[in-house]
Parts: sequence; C-alpha cells; structure tokens
Amino acid sequence: MSRTLVKEVPNKIGEKVTLQGWLHWKRDLGGIQFALLRDRTGIVQVVVEKGVDLPLAESCLRVTGQVVHNAKAPGGYEVLANGLEVLTPALEPSPIEIPKEEWRVNPETLLEYRYVSLRGEKARAALKVQAALVRGFRSFLDAQGFTEIYTPKIVSAGAEGGSNLFAIDYFEQRAYLAQSPQLYKQIMVGVYERVYEVAPVFRAEQHATSRHLNEYLSLDVEMGFIESEHDVIDLEEHLLRAMLDEAREAAADEATMLEVAWPNTAEMPRLEHSEARRILREELGMPVGADFNEEAERALGQWAKEQWGVDFLFVTKYPQAARPFYAYPEEGGATRGYDLLFRGLEITSGGQRIHQYDVLIEALKKKGNDPASFAGYLEVFKYGMPPHGGFAIGAERLTQKLLGLPNVRYARAFPRDRHRLTP
Repeated sequence: MSRTLVKEVPNKIGEKVTLQGWLHWKRDLGGIQFALLRDRTGIVQVVVEKGVDLPLAESCLRVTGQVVHNAKAPGGYEVLANGLEVLTPALEPSPIEIPKEEWRVNPETLLEYRYVSLRGEKARAALKVQAALVRGFRSFLDAQGFTEIYTPKIVSAGAEGGSNLFAIDYFEQRAYLAQSPQLYKQIMVGVYERVYEVAPVFRAEQHATSRHLNEYLSLDVEMGFIESEHDVIDLEEHLLRAMLDEAREAAADEATMLEVAWPNTAEMPRLEHSEARRILREELGMPVGADFNEEAERALGQWAKEQWGVDFLFVTKYPQAARPFYAYPEEGGATRGYDLLFRGLEITSGGQRIHQYDVLIEALKKKGNDPASFAGYLEVFKYGMPPHGGFAIGAERLTQKLLGLPNVRYARAFPRDRHRLTP
C-alpha cells in the first residue's frame, strides 16, 4: 500500500492507510493506547491496542490501519492501527518535549537543541512561511524581467566600509566574509540591468539583541535606468504585496496556526528623514541623531500606525552621515537613500546609487576609504553605468515581525549570533 500523508487522512474515512512519520506523543489509558503521529503535513491520532510496545517519542514509525470518525479525536477522525513498525527508534528521551514547545519557554534550550526543536509545529511553521515569502520574492522579480545572480561570499573588502567584517585567511591573503553583495550587484546592473540575489550575508557586530543576527538571509535587488529612489520604492511596494500574497496562500495553514495578523499593504507612506526626526523630537520627545536607533524606529512605527493606520513606513532622504559611500548625494547633505520600517523595525535599506566614476572616488575618500581597495568595483564605472538603485530585505526580520516572534533567531533554522556557533 502506498504511503498516505496526514493531510490526506480526512478524505480516507473508512479506508485502510499506511502512514509514516515520527511518534509525536503517546498516552496509555490502561486498556488502550493513543499515539500522535507526525509527518511533514500534520499530526493525526492513532489508536493502538494494549500490549503493543510503543517506543520513545521522536522514533520513526510506519503505521497501517483504518481511518474512522471520532468526534472526540483531534479533527474528528483517527486511525485504528492494526500494524505498527518502528523504522528507527529514538535512542534516548528527547531533550525537549516538542508537544509543549512555546516561543517564550526556555529560549536558550530551544536553540541549543535546535535539531530537535525545529520539529515542533510552530518552529517549522515559521520557516515554512519564510520559504513562501522568499518564493514570492523570486517569482515576482522573475516576472518583472530580473535575473538571479550568485555573488562571492569571500571578498577582499567590505561593501560598506567599517570594521564589522569577519576576517579569514585566504591562502596568502587576508579576505573577509561578505557583509553585502552590494558592489557585485551594482556591477551586474551593467550586464543585465535588473538583478537579484537570495544569499546569506555576514556582520561581525558585537550585539546580542532580539533583532540582530551575525549571519542572515539577505534578499537583494538592484535595477538600472531609474529616475530616482522613488522608482525603487515603487518596485519594493509591489514586491512586498506579492511576497505576502504568496505566503498567505501557500502557507495558509501555518499562518493560521501562528495566528498571523496580516499587515495593511494598501498604503505605504513615505516620510522624509528630516520630518521623521522632527516628529521624534518635537511630538514624541525623543532626542535622535542622524541614524535612528531601535527605540526611535519603534516610536516612528507606532506613530505611523496611530496617525495613518499603516504597518509599513518608508523613511527617505537619509543624511550622508548615515549612509554608505555609494548613496547618491543631494544638495544640503541628504541622499537618495531610504529605510523601510515594518511595525517599527527596519527590514530594508535602499536607495539610488552613485553611477559616476569621479563622484564615487570622492565619496570613498570622504568616508575615509582608499579607492585602491575598491579598484575592481570602480572599474565598471569607467564604462557607462546607468542611473541605478536597489535595496535589501532582511528575510528573518520580515518573518519575525510578520509572525510576531519574540526573537529573530526563531526565524532562522540554525541562527548565528554573538554567542552561538552551534548546532
């Protein structure tokens, strides 16, 4: 008999089925035993006769039996087992009681035994939603004529300068893990005009917060022949709607389990940095600098929700002091750079880039960088680069805020942060 998945069981009432999966939970009521069998599609109750020796939880099983109605069973049905085979027994009790998994219970234990805790319904549901978001990202951009690229993760210099780089020994040279594909995706605009990449990036930052990771999945986009950063923002608005639509449809069951509050995507207002700064200082009483800290972002997100009923807020025209060297400058010290806040958390940094060779040289020097260290990047700007811009979405942060996770580490299968290198 071919295998039946748990999600197919409701349509098999009265039929014999063969199930395969893990022993999620078991209970002995004296004359009868109940077992919950879990596979990739869900969990079903199995009734097992007394005398059958059930193994430890998380053992792999094959169960044969008949599907019957039972109003008291989860979902109103169960499987009466007439055969149970232990495919692979668990050798010791699980360090985590997966049926009792909760986001806010023993978080370090959940992360320490991630190879087991990921089997929990909520843990894997979060990653399933994220996978749908990333699939929506790719599908939308493919339809818009973008080409997916694959850039090096071992580089000779940082894309954004500064010291937040992981240095590595690369034969006889010093190299670094890429903090962003920024310089390469700009170069590839000169090849394909429209490019994107889905890949990890690395930041050697000494933080230990609920919103930071030292390795995260960056969804990068770059496009040529734009008029201003607003062309880039327009694209991102449509892209986010497509990503959320894909997640809402493809991960509907997981979203229901996690009680997702879908955001308002009808409006995504744009607020210039100077006005956002005034609001923070004068209306909210918060002293802020050129770049906004976590508290300021949360306050702006709350203000936008109260004033306009929105979940997304673009903050535009960031000052040069708070932007990388390649941000397109404007008179008065502003740039065509922006951030996107989602429910008070920055999930995107983007904008128009400098496309003129001489302007780039001066911008590098102004930021204290040696142009010789960026020679490979600068060469392409000698040969006709179009006005261009782009952005990067942090997949884990988007997932965290969408699902209401208490920590961004739960939005990555095996998170890397300041204190965690395993599993």
